[in-house]
Amino acid sequence: MRKESIRRVLVRAPNWIGDAVMCEPALRGLRSLFSQAELTLLAKGTVAELFAGYTGLNRVLVYDDKGAHAGLAGKWTLAGTLRQYRFDLAVLFQNAFEAAFITWLAGIPRRYGYLTDGRAVFLTDPVAVPGPHSLTHQVEYYWNVLTPLGLSGSPPSPQLRVSSEEERKMEERLASSGVAPSDLVIGINPGSTYGSAKRWLPDRFAEVAQRLAAHISEEKRTRTAVVILGAKGEESLGTDIAARIQGKSVVLSGATTIRELMAVTKRCRLLITNDTGPMHIAAACGVPVVAVFGPTDWRTTAPYGQEQAIVREPVDCAPCLLRECPIDHRCMTRVPADRVYEASLSRLYSLSGLSGPDQTDQTDRTDKTDQLLSGYTIFLDRDGTLNPDPGYIRSPDQFELFPGVAQALAKLVRAGARLIVVTNQSGVARGLFSIGELEAVHAKLLRLLGEAGAPLDALYVCPHHPDDSCNCRKPKTGLIDQAVRERAVDLTRSYLIGDHVRDMELAKHVGSRSILVTTGAVLPQQVEGLKASGLAPDRVASSFDEAAEWLLWDAGNRSGIPGGHQMMPT
Repeated sequence: MRKESIRRVLVRAPNWIGDAVMCEPALRGLRSLFSQAELTLLAKGTVAELFAGYTGLNRVLVYDDKGAHAGLAGKWTLAGTLRQYRFDLAVLFQNAFEAAFITWLAGIPRRYGYLTDGRAVFLTDPVAVPGPHSLTHQVEYYWNVLTPLGLSGSPPSPQLRVSSEEERKMEERLASSGVAPSDLVIGINPGSTYGSAKRWLPDRFAEVAQRLAAHISEEKRTRTAVVILGAKGEESLGTDIAARIQGKSVVLSGATTIRELMAVTKRCRLLITNDTGPMHIAAACGVPVVAVFGPTDWRTTAPYGQEQAIVREPVDCAPCLLRECPIDHRCMTRVPADRVYEASLSRLYSLSGLSGPDQTDQTDRTDKTDQLLSGYTIFLDRDGTLNPDPGYIRSPDQFELFPGVAQALAKLVRAGARLIVVTNQSGVARGLFSIGELEAVHAKLLRLLGEAGAPLDALYVCPHHPDDSCNCRKPKTGLIDQAVRERAVDLTRSYLIGDHVRDMELAKHVGSRSILVTTGAVLPQQVEGLKASGLAPDRVASSFDEAAEWLLWDAGNRSGIPGGHQMMPT
């Protein structure tokens, strides 16, 4: 396949919310493979809502299989709609016969997907399915379908974004139910649309939530609220659990859209859940999860990147993958509330910034690292490093930080670092947006970081076209030179964090320590190319949080305080 000839790509999304979330890294991979192409997602209504505003897509089309697109006549109508877009390629993450048939009916010349469900006749580019005994996580399953197209390496964790407006509206809704913005929110997701076999016992959900709320209120003097989530039809389940909880609880079961579910999930400090779609949404929004697994296979559907959050009882009949248990439901009834409670406390203390009573060395660690980065400057790339990179961001509504970035930067600021953003924005010279529109985007960036306790010391921009031969477009050193002049930066005490080859080249030019984050479009083969060319970064990190942790460790070693921060794994 000549990738340069592919201008318009149709992507068929999986039908289930959890599968759609686990497919998100593959969407990013597809965008990196066809960076100049127009990507259109075809999805059923709930999944289409999940990806509303997703920066890696040009549009989302809704497949209404219960209405306008029902039956053969509806498929013909949908095919006619798709035909109008003149797609060059269809990539099918949905495995059903129907997905391939519709794209064939729409006359899309290249149809690419796994060879499943007897659809070989409708695929021009079939991909062999992993063997039946291959225990591949679903995130990797979707990622690997793209390997024949040139995608390599391991997938990143799924990431979803919620707009600031959606967050504000949810705060208002929770406030109307008595939940203050300062309250620590514990989320409970006790249902499952897949079937009752996946459901842990309601009274145990209630017990864990009650004990957590009481512990936090007593030990931390922090007000807590329990928010109960669920789909339509699970309202009585939510009400039953709320009746067992003393203190503030809010039942939102069956009362949220998908976007509202995402917003309230992101508001939670912790989500306790069965193996469900909201579990994957929480993990993709950077929310710590404790998930009770029973009949489903934890090896293939655990929240990616939070596999240690699983609580399960290893009975002989699990995983059976059945919707209803034909015997005594032992995989769930044998999971006691104590185990889930202890796992929840551990997750709160380790991932949510809540200091635990057993962390006796916390004060000593803080004393050692409090000013560890005093005198250090951290240079930061913008797109692909701090925020998703859809190509060009034209307005503040398109701009959101990656989950966890603001918190990681706040940690560096607390250690004494100064933060400076250096970014190429050739969209100005290309006429895609004005300086004023760029400044509006950066005003939002400054606000988001400031609210998180990570204010920028400066922000330097190259607005020129790549053909202008200016001295400020990275990897040239003009932006760093300006920072040295205006901010008295000591380059011997500096780091540069970026997601692109040019960032690593710039770091070498100015003598900064370098960290390459793989959250952007960088491919594994490019990392190998950097090593071969002598531009290898000092660290390759899969997330911004990992980059910050390594930076603190590295600075501690350079300052002679190797114990000042936990060493990152190699």
